[in-house]
Amino acid sequence: MLAAMPPTPHSSPERGEPLIRDRGDACPGALRLHAAADGFLARLRLPGGRLTSHQIELLASAAETLGDGGVSVTSRGNTELRGLRDGCGAELAALLGAADLLPSATHERVRNIVASPAAGLDGLGHGDVQLWVRALDALLCAEPRAASLSGRFLFVLDDGRGDVAGLGGDVTLIAAPWGADLRVGSQVLRVAAADAPRAALAAALAFLDAAAAAGTGAWRVRELPDGHAPDLSGALARAGVPAERAPERAPAQGAPLAPGPLGPDAVYVLAPLGRLTATQLRALPPADEIRLTPWRGVVVRTAPARLPELAAHGLITRPDAPGAGVTACTGRPGCAKALADVRADARRAPAGSLPVHFSGCERRCGHPHGTWVDVLATGDGAYLVAGVPTPRTSLPEAVATARTTPTTR
Repeated sequence: MLAAMPPTPHSSPERGEPLIRDRGDACPGALRLHAAADGFLARLRLPGGRLTSHQIELLASAAETLGDGGVSVTSRGNTELRGLRDGCGAELAALLGAADLLPSATHERVRNIVASPAAGLDGLGHGDVQLWVRALDALLCAEPRAASLSGRFLFVLDDGRGDVAGLGGDVTLIAAPWGADLRVGSQVLRVAAADAPRAALAAALAFLDAAAAAGTGAWRVRELPDGHAPDLSGALARAGVPAERAPERAPAQGAPLAPGPLGPDAVYVLAPLGRLTATQLRALPPADEIRLTPWRGVVVRTAPARLPELAAHGLITRPDAPGAGVTACTGRPGCAKALADVRADARRAPAGSLPVHFSGCERRCGHPHGTWVDVLATGDGAYLVAGVPTPRTSLPEAVATARTTPTTR
């Protein structure tokens, strides 16, 4: 049995086929709430996944007083509040503003910045790209045109270890001894490290120009039709960023973080099925810094001696622990499109080497990147496990086989 590869996103056209959109971007945000079956949903963009202890306490309080008592960690290292009551938008905005989680009301949905979560903490990589995150976030919020980016547009900042370079960024910066490689589609240019945030913003504005010229309503770089690639060299020249062409080669592909210690001053834990209760959130501090990751985990700048304490709160602290590498969409009853309570079934998933994602419908919301085991509800009490019809009663055995199938990432 082979592990399934992730499906092609439904928002993308076939190669060479123009994408025509006749509706606006409805991606939820902190101010634009989404109506779900279990109440309203707010998605908070957290550039680099970064949170302070004060912000953690605020999120826990908001989840308890306005939502369903917990938060979700997304595949971009952002967070979601679910089960929000009708009419709470103004109260939520005030709470987030007080915690400096809403630096710009006009740009809050475009602050999609994923960065290597352990950058600057474990001695690996070529630099602390979290510094680029803060600079790029400030530049984004200060640029009026950047507010026109889609809520799906993604910046990826990799410190050179390759852990996030393959996450499908529209604009990707990869730290290197010479500075940074800037990747946009098939174009790669080298820039100085000090110019990297400005170069990333210039690339995003070049995409907006290309999308306007194409006239197809593209939200992502991969959705641009043939012949409408962003003028990356011209955009950098106009921004005053010196650049040179980089050699043609694929970026390094490193493994995601594994739960456990990250050197002497930090640890990494996973959120069970990508969800953290208010109690689990409050268990993370005291910490110098907290970073959510695109693998639905949390980097905590604290002593590794705290790992048993975090495990006692239900967080996953070992790569071989039950639930490690298992994720699921919301499923029933929270999502009206779901065909099963996939989260209940995902809790029975056995350990294995491959990530596995349970989906309640063919949209496969929140699925991992790279190679993963696809577990899809079919609506008749059964599932497709890596494409093989499987009764619900046989799920643990089928998933166990698929999770241990040798494969190449």
